[in-house]
Amino acid sequence: MNNNLIKKNYLKKIKLINKYDKFYYDKNDSVVSDQEYDKLKKDIIEIEKKYPNLKNKESPSLKVGFKPSKNFKKFKHKIPMLSLSNAFDRNDLKNFEKKIINFLSLKENVEIEYSTEPKIDGISASLIYEKGILAKGLSRGDGIEGEDITENLKTISDIPKKILSKDFPNEIDIRGEVFITKKDFKKMDEKFANARNAASGSLRQKNPNETKKIPLKFIAYTFGYIDNDKIKTQSDFLSNLNNWGFKTSQFNKIIKGIEKLTLRHKKFEEKRFDLDYDVDGLVYKVNKFDLQKRLGFVANAPRWAVAHKFSANSSTSKILNIDIQVGRTGALTPVAKIEPVNISGVVVSNATLHNEHEINRKDIRIGDVVKVERAGDVIPHVVSVDISKRQSNSEKYIFPKKCPSCGSKTTKDFNATTNKFDAVRRCLNEDFKCEKIAMEGIKHFVSKEALNIDGFGKKIVEKFWELKLVKFPQDIFNLNFGKIKELDGWGDLSVSNLKYAIEKSKKISLDKFIYSLGIRHIGQENAKLLSQHLRNFENFYKLSKANNVENLSNIDGIGETQINSIRAFFSNKINLNVLEELKKTMKILNATSEKKGGILMNKTFMFTGKLQEISRAEAKSLVEENSGKIISNVNKKLNYLVIGEKPTIKKINKAKELNIKILTQNEWIKMLNKTS
Repeated sequence: MNNNLIKKNYLKKIKLINKYDKFYYDKNDSVVSDQEYDKLKKDIIEIEKKYPNLKNKESPSLKVGFKPSKNFKKFKHKIPMLSLSNAFDRNDLKNFEKKIINFLSLKENVEIEYSTEPKIDGISASLIYEKGILAKGLSRGDGIEGEDITENLKTISDIPKKILSKDFPNEIDIRGEVFITKKDFKKMDEKFANARNAASGSLRQKNPNETKKIPLKFIAYTFGYIDNDKIKTQSDFLSNLNNWGFKTSQFNKIIKGIEKLTLRHKKFEEKRFDLDYDVDGLVYKVNKFDLQKRLGFVANAPRWAVAHKFSANSSTSKILNIDIQVGRTGALTPVAKIEPVNISGVVVSNATLHNEHEINRKDIRIGDVVKVERAGDVIPHVVSVDISKRQSNSEKYIFPKKCPSCGSKTTKDFNATTNKFDAVRRCLNEDFKCEKIAMEGIKHFVSKEALNIDGFGKKIVEKFWELKLVKFPQDIFNLNFGKIKELDGWGDLSVSNLKYAIEKSKKISLDKFIYSLGIRHIGQENAKLLSQHLRNFENFYKLSKANNVENLSNIDGIGETQINSIRAFFSNKINLNVLEELKKTMKILNATSEKKGGILMNKTFMFTGKLQEISRAEAKSLVEENSGKIISNVNKKLNYLVIGEKPTIKKINKAKELNIKILTQNEWIKMLNKTS
């Protein structure tokens, strides 16, 4: 990959992580899961290792948290409040300990003693005591400067305001976590997405009397500075905290060796959901303070501590009801309404059950206690049922045979290739007759990949549908803006912006127009193939004439399934009327000629696995920009299968069987560079 592309990709990731930080630290809002954030941070650090000259001052490897809010006075930490490096598996822990052993020049078989402590998912706070009196309380801020939130912290009953113990240091900066219990969060979950955001939002209010109303808790776990050097270990310091009147975790424990740390992590992860507060990992600290002092710090984290994160992608909950949702193509998707549960920092109350077949296979019933999983961008889904907790009067769930939207008969497609019926049941009352299908079609029509009408999201479509402002795609170009202006949340500016976005969307390429119609089995790639073959809207419309659809079989990549879908689309008079109306308003551009003479001319590519430092979409775009073609299946028409991390083995084996050339990402990049 060329240097400009690497730099562009790196800066894009820096911008994204800073956006997440702003939401998390400044706006008390988690817009991504912990796993997504940690992965992004890891990606950035990996790029910096390969290309040190790229390191940006906004990099997470150089900064902590986010700049303090202007709503509070800033105060500099006497000792920086740093973050911790993360470990996700046993190998990460081994590398962490190996670095410690190498740095201290210890024997390889030495067992280091660690203080292990739960990592509570809350807000870090620093409490500065002078002569036993709480003098100042700070937030983490950017690690160098924090926000002066003293009066807010004083409202928390767990935080001692005055300490009379004779052995209490004359000066000390005690650090810990402010959090809200799950029980208390239930009383305020309408205002915040999760307990961590609730704690942050409550603690950073301007008026301490408002903070006082919130049942905030505090657990102490370390210090920034201390004028007493008699304490020798972290475990002794935790004992002193208890004696001084601070609450510490009952789960703190001294452990030696990576194997025992891993076992402790596994057992604690299993019971973490039984706790009344959110925990997202365990923290391991070298127990001896003299070793901590020798190890010191890297840019923004101590060498002597690590956070061993939980997978945080699953939990248990109870199914309250099963709701059947109808999609754009008529697919009936069952969704479990569950008791709200926090997974990956997000409160989940809905989980997909996929389809009728999955419900029957797992024997999922209303009232069941189930395991719910959420990982990255994957929609939360029900993994399994805890049969031991099933009620005696439980009844098997019967999937509806009629569409819940329009009452039409539902059916399953028969796959002639596999000789089996499809797992998905569909509504037969298609094409604007079924309200749900029609409304989902409008959502697709205005979506980013189709008309890309800025400010016309799913909620707006639903509202306009409810008010009978839209029923067909062409209604979007004839909206009653006077009526819209009278709606709550709308004004002159927002209406003007929507008008502009709609006007802009009228000019569209043929392939995007075809895709926007939502014809089943016609995705973006197939829409491009149709566009290149048909060239203009008139030829596309002529497919409604007898036998014209059959000619599409000559297009490489368009098969019988796609042809049948297009035939069904054009056999419906309502669809033809929609096309007629859209033609009057929209400017549908003729397809541009394929770029000739590019370096990948007459070559076909397919990608499998995760690519490094480049998205799949960008890689495909590079192929097309250089006259190559992307195909979606491993077949005899494929020239090159490009593999990234964790590729699909089935695709590789098929490629080998057909003698298709398999390229690594680096080999593919060399092909681009060599021929450029």
